[in-house]
Amino acid sequence: MPFVTCDTHVHRERGREREGGMEAAAAAAPGPAPGPDRLFDSHRLPSDGLLLLALLLYAPVGLCLLLLRLFLGLHVFLVSCALPDCALRRFIMRVMCSVLGLLVRQSHPPRQRSLRARVYIANHVTHFDHNIVNLLTSCNAPVLTGASGFICWSRGFLEVGSTGGQAELLESLKAYSSHGGNPPLLLFPEETTTNGRVGLLRFSTWPFSILDVVQPVALQVQRPFVTVSTADASWVTELLWTFFVPFTIYQVRWLPSVCRQAEETREELALRVQELLALELGVVSTRVTAADKAEHLKRLRHRSPAPYAPVPIQPSAATAPTSPSSPTTEEMRLMGMAQRVKEVLPHVPLAVIRKDLAQTNCVDATIANLLEGRVPFTPMEAEEEPALLGPSVSSTQPPASAPPASLPPKVFARSPEARHLSLQERKHALFDYARRRYTEKYGVSQSQGSR
Repeated sequence: MPFVTCDTHVHRERGREREGGMEAAAAAAPGPAPGPDRLFDSHRLPSDGLLLLALLLYAPVGLCLLLLRLFLGLHVFLVSCALPDCALRRFIMRVMCSVLGLLVRQSHPPRQRSLRARVYIANHVTHFDHNIVNLLTSCNAPVLTGASGFICWSRGFLEVGSTGGQAELLESLKAYSSHGGNPPLLLFPEETTTNGRVGLLRFSTWPFSILDVVQPVALQVQRPFVTVSTADASWVTELLWTFFVPFTIYQVRWLPSVCRQAEETREELALRVQELLALELGVVSTRVTAADKAEHLKRLRHRSPAPYAPVPIQPSAATAPTSPSSPTTEEMRLMGMAQRVKEVLPHVPLAVIRKDLAQTNCVDATIANLLEGRVPFTPMEAEEEPALLGPSVSSTQPPASAPPASLPPKVFARSPEARHLSLQERKHALFDYARRRYTEKYGVSQSQGSR
C-alpha cells in the first residue's frame, strides 16, 4: 500500500504520544473485556430509588416539555429545509436545538479538525450522532440500513443509491469522496449504538477502505434521570425521550488525523483508530460486534421469566469452595422439579422429563404431556436410576408395586372413538398407579391429612 503522510509533524507527535499512553494504560490495567450485558442498556428507567422518585416528580414537567418541543421541532425541521448549508445555518440550528434540549459542546478551539480529512470516524451512542456533528461542521452520513426516501432524507442521511452490497457501497462512497466539492463523510464503524460508558464495539474494516487518511471524532452523551439509549429502542422512541428530559449534552472532541502507514492493513488501521478513540473516551476496546448485539437482543426477547424458587442453603455451603462444575440455581430447580415428576411417573426416563421441563417450566404441564402421549418415550423400570433421584427415597422403604399390567397395548386404533377410549383408559390406569405409589411412599395417614 502507498505511504501517506499526516497533515503536520505535530499531529504525528501527538499520535505517538496517544499510542504510548494507550500501551501504558493497557499494560497497567489488563482486565477482562466487558460483555454485551455491560455494553448495552436494556432498561430505560433508573434502578436507584431516589432517582426514580425524582423522575416521577419531574414527569408532569417532562410531559409539558415533550408537547411543546414537538411543536417547536416541526419549525426547526422547516428552517433546516429552507436554509442552505452554511455557517449561518449551523449557528441558527444549534441555537434552536438548544431550545429542544440538545446542548452541543466541542473541544475549544477545535484545532485538531483537519481540513484535508474527507472521512470522519466516530463512535456511535445515539440515533442522532450524525445530526449533532453536522451542527458543528458540514458532513454527510450515508444510510446503511433502514428506510430510504423521505424518512432517510428528513433524518439527515445521505442516500448513495447502492443496493447491491458492500462492494457497490464502497465504490459509491469512493466516487463521492473523489469530488472535492462534496462534504466529508461521517462513518460509524461500530455499525450500531452502545451506552457509551463501558467500551467500544469492534470496528468494521470497510470504512477504512475509502481513503488512507481519517479523522477520529470522540462522542460522549449525558442526560439526567434516564439512560441515554437502550439496545432495542427505535429512533422515534429516542426522539420522544430526548424531548421529555430537560436536556441532553453532547461532547464532541476532534482527534488528530490518522494516516495509513506503509504495509498497514485495513484491519490494523481499524484497530489502531479504535484504540485511540477508546483511550480518548476512557473506555475499553472490545471484540464485540454488531452481530453479537443482535444475538444479545434475541436472548433478551426469548428469555422467559422463571418462577421464584428459593434454594435452601446448607450450613457448610458458606465455607466450602465453589467448584466450577457445581450446578447453578436454575439446574438445581430443574432437578427438583424432575424429581417430583419422577416420583409420580417412575417409568419415564429422567432425561425425557428434564427435556420437557426445560420447555414447559411446569410440573403439572409435564405430567400432562407425558400422560397424554405428547412426549414420546420408552418406558423403563423405576429401579434403573436410583442414584439420580437423590436421598428422597429411603432404602428401607418397600418397593412400590409395578405398573399395572392391564394397560392397553399401544396399538393405533382404526376409529377416533376407539383411540379416545384407549387414551382415557391409559390415563386412568396411570393415575391409579401414581396414587397407589404415593400412598405406599408417604403412608395412609399423610395422604388422608392432605385431603
